[in-house]
Amino acid sequence: MMNMKSIRVLLADDHAMVREGLAGILQDSSGIEVVGQAGDGAEALKLTLELNPDVAVLDYTMPIMDGPAVIDKILEKRPSTRILILTVHENIHYAVKVLETGAHGFVIKADAAEELIKGIRAVHNGKVYISQVISEKMLQNMNLAKNERVGVESLSRREFQLLRNLGAGKRLQECARIMNISESTASTYRTRLMEKLGLSSTAELIRFALENGIIG
Repeated sequence: MMNMKSIRVLLADDHAMVREGLAGILQDSSGIEVVGQAGDGAEALKLTLELNPDVAVLDYTMPIMDGPAVIDKILEKRPSTRILILTVHENIHYAVKVLETGAHGFVIKADAAEELIKGIRAVHNGKVYISQVISEKMLQNMNLAKNERVGVESLSRREFQLLRNLGAGKRLQECARIMNISESTASTYRTRLMEKLGLSSTAELIRFALENGIIG
């Protein structure tokens, strides 16, 4: 009988112990080969371009480049690579924003030992994979028309990205640099997201981000 070709996986997470533990689980799984590991977003992108893996498993929050920024570049330069986001965040808005960004799946770190292998195989086969703990709520939300969404779910991808950066205590000028936009554009995004969330100050915005698990 012919051997099935292994799924070539790149694994990116800035926590070495987490990354190595997950790599061990994947290596012990039949039909999956970890071809590279990265500790930050820039390294994840570099290795993806060099190794051309079948699936890139990316932590949402990484140094230098975060998950969404890496997704953009991979989709542009290696569109055949399937992307699975790994995150500690169980908020459904993370899953919505990740899929809107172009990723093919979303796995919660707490469930990674049970779900990561299934997620990798699913996205490699052309499917979308969402951790079971949030899939039902997320799909209910995505069925709503955009003008019916409220709160965080009403934010555009860029507004949500700015919310994360401002919530982490970054100044508007720094946020603009990270997002590669002008400061005036960042200011416009801030005004829009504060209107949508019913907030009236940057301090309220930071508190909202902390209370709703937007940062971290």
